[in-house]
Amino acid sequence: MFSGPPADPAAPTPPTGSGTPPADAATIALPVVVPLAAVTADTVPTSGDGSGPTPSRFPVTAALAAAGLLALLIAVLGPGLAARGTGELRIPGAGLTTLLRTVLFTALAVHLGELLAPQLIRPVRGRPRTAVRSWSVYAALAGAAAAAGQIVQLAAVSGLGITETYATWDGGLLLLIANGLFIAAGCAASKRPALALAPLAVVIGAEAIRAHPEAYSPEIGAALTVVHLTAASLWTGGLLYVLRTMWLWRGSPFAARALLGRYARLAIWLYVALAATGTASTLRRLPLDVVFTSAYGRTLLVKLVLMAVVSALAVAARRRMLRDTDPAVAHRLARREQAVLGAVVVVSAILTVVPDPHWISMRP
Repeated sequence: MFSGPPADPAAPTPPTGSGTPPADAATIALPVVVPLAAVTADTVPTSGDGSGPTPSRFPVTAALAAAGLLALLIAVLGPGLAARGTGELRIPGAGLTTLLRTVLFTALAVHLGELLAPQLIRPVRGRPRTAVRSWSVYAALAGAAAAAGQIVQLAAVSGLGITETYATWDGGLLLLIANGLFIAAGCAASKRPALALAPLAVVIGAEAIRAHPEAYSPEIGAALTVVHLTAASLWTGGLLYVLRTMWLWRGSPFAARALLGRYARLAIWLYVALAATGTASTLRRLPLDVVFTSAYGRTLLVKLVLMAVVSALAVAARRRMLRDTDPAVAHRLARREQAVLGAVVVVSAILTVVPDPHWISMRP
């Protein structure tokens, strides 16, 4: 079904209508490694004669630096702030683990999004024969490095050697994740990038198992996480690729509007899957009496607030898309949606690091 991004023709015809991007074109997309490719030089076409102005990279660079710094601060300081005053045990290296897991989740989103979005692009009539550059190889390698970094950190915390760490449950799953992402990078670099679906499925399964070591029904939690992580990655990564493509197609507003519409119809079902699995996971994992007194409960509340903002921006973008033939406003709202989704990725990583709230529940 998936066959990767459409290849550029031998002599692509860039879209007309060059010029500088709107003031908020530097809105970030995903944290750390993938914010706002929509305005980077690899996707900015010039005018037909090649003399069109190229947007300045300085505002984009400043925005990326600010986004990276903010993501770094949230990842490093978030677990400690969430657990302050809860009486829960301190997790060694929680900040670094959160940062590494943020990179891992981001890598999954970018890679799965690049496998999904081209299937939405191909049916668009009158679309420009151009495609954004693929980030799948770099994303998968970054994810593999993040998994390997967690193995090294686990070895340091446990006092074991690297080989002995592989023999542990967590170490073995992390090794499987790292190898799966490395194989996915090789598939992305080949002529059949869709082959990466198999190793990515293994990565998601291993991550779901590793995220639910609890003694109570871990198989249910793992199954819910598989669906939740897959839907979240497709939503976030798919939107990133669509926004990059819309920026590249800004000289063809009807094609750009059609592409956003196709993504919006799919995003509804992804949102339903996220809401259903997220609710089920919360009900089974978070006792009501520790919602405000556990790091998990506090972090989850922050995530729910961010998801409410994402939902509002998504609805607003879809309404403007239906009302206006010019997709510029809807595109701007969708970029803001992507920016908040980036924060959701970091908060989700924190959720996988903080202690299981059942340990401090007052329930018998």
